[in-house]
Amino acid sequence: MADPLRQFLPYGLEDLPALLHTPRAAPREALSAGLVAYLKRLGAPSASLEAAKRLAHPNSRAIVSGQQAGLLTGPAYTFYKAHAAIKLARTHNTDTPVVPIFWVASQDHDTDEIRSVELLDFEERVHRLTLELPAAHPAGRISFAPYFSQVCELLRRFGGYSEVRERICKALVGPWSYSEVFARLLLEFLGPLGLVVFDPMAPELAPLFAPALEREIANPLASSEAINRTAQAMKKAGLEPALGRGEGATNLFLEGPDGVRRLLRFREGHFEDGERQYTEADLRAILAHDPARLTPAAGLRPVLQDTVLPTAGFVVGPGELRYVAELGGVYELHGLKPPAVIRRMGVVVLEPPIERILQKYGLEAWAFQADPEGTFKAALAQQEARVQAIRGHLARINAEFEQIQRLLSEPTLQRPRHRAQVRIQHELKRLERKILDSALRQENTIGAQFARLQRHLAPAGPQERVYPFLMYLLKHGEVVLDRLTKLPATGQHTLHLS
Repeated sequence: MADPLRQFLPYGLEDLPALLHTPRAAPREALSAGLVAYLKRLGAPSASLEAAKRLAHPNSRAIVSGQQAGLLTGPAYTFYKAHAAIKLARTHNTDTPVVPIFWVASQDHDTDEIRSVELLDFEERVHRLTLELPAAHPAGRISFAPYFSQVCELLRRFGGYSEVRERICKALVGPWSYSEVFARLLLEFLGPLGLVVFDPMAPELAPLFAPALEREIANPLASSEAINRTAQAMKKAGLEPALGRGEGATNLFLEGPDGVRRLLRFREGHFEDGERQYTEADLRAILAHDPARLTPAAGLRPVLQDTVLPTAGFVVGPGELRYVAELGGVYELHGLKPPAVIRRMGVVVLEPPIERILQKYGLEAWAFQADPEGTFKAALAQQEARVQAIRGHLARINAEFEQIQRLLSEPTLQRPRHRAQVRIQHELKRLERKILDSALRQENTIGAQFARLQRHLAPAGPQERVYPFLMYLLKHGEVVLDRLTKLPATGQHTLHLS
């Protein structure tokens, strides 16, 4: 059956080759120059700088992905998104320069989602850290320096490869914002593969968005109305839309003098953010003076991205597919065609002890991750069925002696038969107790081993949504990254470390 969501996503992976050769407007020279300056300031490796320079080519294209600026790069799927962009760009980088770009969501102000990290060490100990970040402040405005010692102390306690730990801590040192530290970590490990990171709040890059933001200011409710129309069409198609804009809600946020990012609403000819009112001229003045203060909501962000980048492919997670599907009308408002929307790869990392447990029980990692409780119950049921079968056989052995009694008519044989039956019944009871003791130990073993599987594969949801990829680099070194680079850009994969 065809995916009903596809009618709202006109281009997919199969359309990427054609889109790479379809004309795409972008401010390429200014974009390339801004990116090179930004990357140099962050200390990017030469491969990343060279890729940014290639964007100045008049026919350049970009494969884009992105994520919030999570602590220690956030969940592992951050690396999987970046890898997918790198792999797709390399695959299609023939006669046209195709550059992998990772959009750092520095404008996002949901600090609860980026302030925590969880690591699982070789001794199965969980190391957690939650930072006290200022609420409702964009990640690009938060200084990382106050948190440096806490993060490096966490890494010291965790242990692992010292050279990886030193590289991480080196990327954290300096007068960097929270989002810049995130970008520097990506550049440290993926920059040598040609990844370009893009921070929309960077002073070298924020001015590029002024033309698109001016269009939004001039017609502030048009993009919200376009989203709501598509949402209604999705509901008629039996789909639940991810976005919806309330009365007067624009797709713009404004960072106030207090550093808090607030949604702008438009009513009776003026803008308001809950604190004060603004005219169109006020917002244009803010945009001219400090363009990073005016930022897009989720319903505008991908479109704003594609007004600046020559995007041919957009790599997204499964949860992002629905909200990107609602943006067709917003793309039209800005005179753009949507890119090919490509679902990112998924990965389960299997460390050697976990792979051995899976093999012991004949389990598949993705299936266990999808239903750990159901898999555990099935294993216990199988164990119970085995024990019941053995007890049934023992009961039948005992019943055979009752049959022998009926066949023995000679009185002199009754006593030896009785002694034999008593001895055998004693041994059968003893054997049954041993079997039950063994079954209990086995059940406890199953419970412990399945708990271990869950800690590794589904700690609080899928592994890739909990543990950062840097955890595996700390535990196993560069071999983890090397094996990731060999995986395809899309689909579900298992990364073996045995």
